Amino acid sequence: MQATLSRLGQLAGRIAAAAGVGVRRQFTNSSSNGAGGKASLLQMFRVPLRSSLLAATLGLGAFGRPTAAASFASSPAIIDQVTFKEMGLLSWLIVDVAIQWGGWAVSAALKTDKFYDMLGTGSFAALSVGSLLAARSIHARKIAATAFVAAWAVRLGGFLVVRVLKTGHDSRFDEAKHKPLTFWVYWTMQAVWVFTTLLPVLLLNSSSTGGPAALLWSDFVGAAVYATGLVVEATADGQKFSFKMDPANKGKFIDRGLWSYARYPNYFGEMMVWWGMFIFCSGGLQGPQLASVVSPVFVMLLLRFVSGVPLQEKQATARWGTTQ
Repeated sequence: MQATLSRLGQLAGRIAAAAGVGVRRQFTNSSSNGAGGKASLLQMFRVPLRSSLLAATLGLGAFGRPTAAASFASSPAIIDQVTFKEMGLLSWLIVDVAIQWGGWAVSAALKTDKFYDMLGTGSFAALSVGSLLAARSIHARKIAATAFVAAWAVRLGGFLVVRVLKTGHDSRFDEAKHKPLTFWVYWTMQAVWVFTTLLPVLLLNSSSTGGPAALLWSDFVGAAVYATGLVVEATADGQKFSFKMDPANKGKFIDRGLWSYARYPNYFGEMMVWWGMFIFCSGGLQGPQLASVVSPVFVMLLLRFVSGVPLQEKQATARWGTTQ
């Protein structure tokens, strides 16, 4: 197992290095227009980007050859990956994967699940803010879209971290956190979730204009759908958490508040958030960029058929049985 993890760490390092060099070369000859104020913003954001890549490399090395990993992480090849002036989608994918794999390495070594949700939602905020700071132009639509994502990430991330600290563990990972390769699959899936879900915002912030500066009907509709979804999700999460924290409700199924109207109102709110985000961003997208509608569709399919409803139904069946 140790040898397997060592080879995995070395392979991940090589892939990250090769990809980083390619991306850096891609942007070396790009236009430097508007580099004045933007350069200082990117200079500020270099620190978290560099930290993410170094953490991933060092974390992976903890399972294999820490001395070689430390040497590799401190080399100019890694540091230079985060000094290019403009960031493309591939760049943000690299940062996303680096954060998740770094989180996996540390979490697997400590056999803990307490970093999973923190780094998952934190990645949404980091990538959205980073792509805004690296944008060729910045206007209200881009700023608002980034702020929407950050607000959602802070709300959901804060709730999930408090919940896992209160309960002491996350039942999803009771077995996986003791199996490094299985745990790695969960962290890699989280990287896919972050990047796919954020596509509309990343494309909006990366576009040269981001659509007309004037507000469009899609901005108002998208913001309304997003806000409604955020309120529904936060209310449902709060109601269920308060219900479960009451000892008198131990072993009971919540049937009050929003939960008296829907089986999973929190998932409904989450779906609304990302449909709202796509509608809002669509005013600044065009042509192939509108294929980022895959974001809300992906969230719906993920919650309905993979990580949301199926897991909850399985736990409910084990606890209360079926109604048939």
